[in-house]
Amino acid sequence: MIRLAKLTDYGLVLLTVIARDHSRFVHTARELAGSTRLPLPTVSKLLKALLQAGLLTSHRGIKGGYSLAKQPGDISIAEVVSALEGEIALTECSADISGLCDFERFCPTRTNQRIISKAIRETLERVSLFDLTRPLRLTVIKDGLGRYVSTISPSSGKVQ
Repeated sequence: MIRLAKLTDYGLVLLTVIARDHSRFVHTARELAGSTRLPLPTVSKLLKALLQAGLLTSHRGIKGGYSLAKQPGDISIAEVVSALEGEIALTECSADISGLCDFERFCPTRTNQRIISKAIRETLERVSLFDLTRPLRLTVIKDGLGRYVSTISPSSGKVQ
């Protein structure tokens, strides 16, 4: 099974809460922990990692806290996943770094694994933090060659 780590999932939840209320200047760790029901130490750890990755800005003082470093539509899900998990790759050999696997030179699926990883990465790059603040839907369309292509778009319906 391919899945995001819990901390990455929680990081996306935190950023989505901040993005939904983007008009508000700052959000404190305590307030975010309360609204997401995540433990305060976990929230603090994630905020620190997201700050170090340049996705958040911190504000000191009595009315301090955290805000997004960019507009929600300018932060891709790929950026968030990369910040919390490292390079997005399906397998070690499909990463852009060579030498991680002893079998790499002889692997019959390495090229295909890289193509699959690239498709996943590009999909995550097309979905923004703003997109997570509203319902999405997966639509399948036919391209000019008659192949089916999946696209992600905002849903006009109710929250799923």
